[in-house]
Amino acid sequence: MNLKDKCDVIVSVGEKGNRLFAFDSNGKDFTSEISSPTRKKAWERNVSIGRVTTPSGAINWRLLDQNYLNLDNPVETETEVVEPEMVEVPTEHEAVLNFIHSSYSLKPKGLVMNELKWKYLVRSAVRGKNIMMTGQAGCGKTMAAKALVNALDRPDFYFNLGATQDPRATLIGNVHFNEGQGTYFSESLFVKAIQTENAVILLDELSRAHPDAWNILMTVLDQGQRYLRLDEQDTQATIKVAPGVTFVATANIGNEYTSTRVMDKAMLDRFTIIEMDLLTSDEEHGLLNYMFPHVDSELLKSVAEIASITRVEASNDNARISSGISTRTSVEIAGLLFDGFELQDAAEITIYPQFDSSGGVDSERTFVKQIVQKFISDGSDENLFNEQEVEEATAV
Repeated sequence: MNLKDKCDVIVSVGEKGNRLFAFDSNGKDFTSEISSPTRKKAWERNVSIGRVTTPSGAINWRLLDQNYLNLDNPVETETEVVEPEMVEVPTEHEAVLNFIHSSYSLKPKGLVMNELKWKYLVRSAVRGKNIMMTGQAGCGKTMAAKALVNALDRPDFYFNLGATQDPRATLIGNVHFNEGQGTYFSESLFVKAIQTENAVILLDELSRAHPDAWNILMTVLDQGQRYLRLDEQDTQATIKVAPGVTFVATANIGNEYTSTRVMDKAMLDRFTIIEMDLLTSDEEHGLLNYMFPHVDSELLKSVAEIASITRVEASNDNARISSGISTRTSVEIAGLLFDGFELQDAAEITIYPQFDSSGGVDSERTFVKQIVQKFISDGSDENLFNEQEVEEATAV
């Protein structure tokens, strides 16, 4: 049996603007399920991609040596295929209103975000606002920003400012030297990005950026200025931000984020702020079920409830733990369950190291273990904690 015969779905890759989409012969879109590098390789080699589902439920996408659009009727690469419907943002006011208020269908199922906030996010992008996504770590800020990019048919650029060691090089460019050319200036990708009409520019981890990055961005983000001066260039050219450009930033704001910096009020005022909500137990359970349909739903419910209990406790005035378990951690635990780990082992690896163990029985880690114990008890009499302590820990 060749690879083609093992595939339950076969898709073709097509280009729209500067993005690559994957769709089957019926026009069903599988883009979000296939990594960007895989789609790029398929496009460059002019081949299709096949989905192989293993007996355990694991899904793998593989490049095929020919462009088969279905298993039974292979066709040549030049055969016309049906492209998925693309979203074009209108410009007339009434059409814009209709687009904004019917946009909830564009939100991916894997993103849990209420309708009002999603519409506000789309409206802000359509109107060219600077948007800042805030919320606790692992609550889906970056995912929401990327979902916005995927929902709109616009060019997009990504910059992780929290990982940038040299803000000037990232946002402006570098001066280089070689013997034949002498000293010359090479502008950054950011300069190209801000000159691209209707681009969506994601500024990830803005609250972790160096203050030099904030200083450079002040005029870029100011609606009354919208320019970038290339100080490193001999002519010190002034680059205007192109019409329709939207900046979407993500930020962690609060004392619990020790690697972040207190953002200047003037910087914050340049953004429309959208706060991501923490998921409820039911919402998180639904998300985990969607992402890991082959994992026992009751196990995933336990993961969601453990996370919810810690978040509620962390929000109390007299909280016994400093922070709750993030959705990112819940997803990691669900992934371990999918790979055959027990819930107890997954908690040992992912949850407990996040909490301070100093203080013995009064430590944060002990308290969290008490919470987890309720969900991993095998019914035996050999319990790690007193029953009353467990009851108190989970009575939230």
